[in-house]
Amino acid sequence: MLGYTLRQLEYFVAVGETGSIAAASEKVNVSSPSISAAIAHLEAVFGLPLFVRQHAQGLSLTSGGRRMLEQARTVLREADALMDLSGDISGLVRGPLAVGCLLTFAQVVLPPVRRSFQDAYPEVRVEQHELNQADIFSFLRRAEIDVALTYDLDLPADLTFEPLIELPPYAIVAEDHVLADRKTVAVEDLLGLPMVLLDLPFSAEYFLSFFTRIGAKPVIAERTRDMAVMRGLVANGFGYSLANVRLPSDVSPDGKPLKFIPLEGDARPMRLGLLMAEGAGSASVVRAFVEHCKARVTPDHLPGVKI
Repeated sequence: MLGYTLRQLEYFVAVGETGSIAAASEKVNVSSPSISAAIAHLEAVFGLPLFVRQHAQGLSLTSGGRRMLEQARTVLREADALMDLSGDISGLVRGPLAVGCLLTFAQVVLPPVRRSFQDAYPEVRVEQHELNQADIFSFLRRAEIDVALTYDLDLPADLTFEPLIELPPYAIVAEDHVLADRKTVAVEDLLGLPMVLLDLPFSAEYFLSFFTRIGAKPVIAERTRDMAVMRGLVANGFGYSLANVRLPSDVSPDGKPLKFIPLEGDARPMRLGLLMAEGAGSASVVRAFVEHCKARVTPDHLPGVKI
């Protein structure tokens, strides 16, 4: 019989990754004394120190602790795979699911999709990560997430994309902007006007490609990586912006009105879909999430977003 539990290994990995009992406690939502006790128990069972205690700098893994950490991660992954296999055999969907979501719509799309999924599959434990596109690629390749809701932006060949819907681009302007009364705008109409660029990896290149296509450059007055900050800057007259997601309320975080104007011409829409590593869809919990998203995200309905 083992002298330790998978839960104790989970606490060990959390401390090893955060370097702090307090941070690990927050990460796994367990009291600090419980984690300290688990680490002490593992050190006694294994007969070796896992960490060096440094009063001012937290905990550092010993050389043996680093090797044990890698093995503990492997054991936990294999335990998750065993749970998933049992779900395949029994027909039940259960176990852990790590879901990534692109920062630009994580605040509105993922929470309702996750809520309805967990209501349908209460034995699934969902962990969510809000990421930019570059980090989504890295997290999928390192198996830190199982699947991600994202756009088809510069997708690498080693990852699999399952499209859900297309989202056309909008120009976003303040209520008193010179273009505010237009029904549609062309990229040419934006030339010479100050722009607030949503400056996220791959997203920025997508928006700037509209101008490159016509041999022009926008006048970038402001850059931000935060969707809410972008909306605030636009509403307060610092420039227009471009986006593919329209929130249910056309107001900025400080309550000022915004106008969303469809971009005319041949600017390609974003395709929203699910990105996975090769073979990830064979896991029952991932398959269930994919099918749930296909049912919930349709051309007529995207949770939390105006279509």
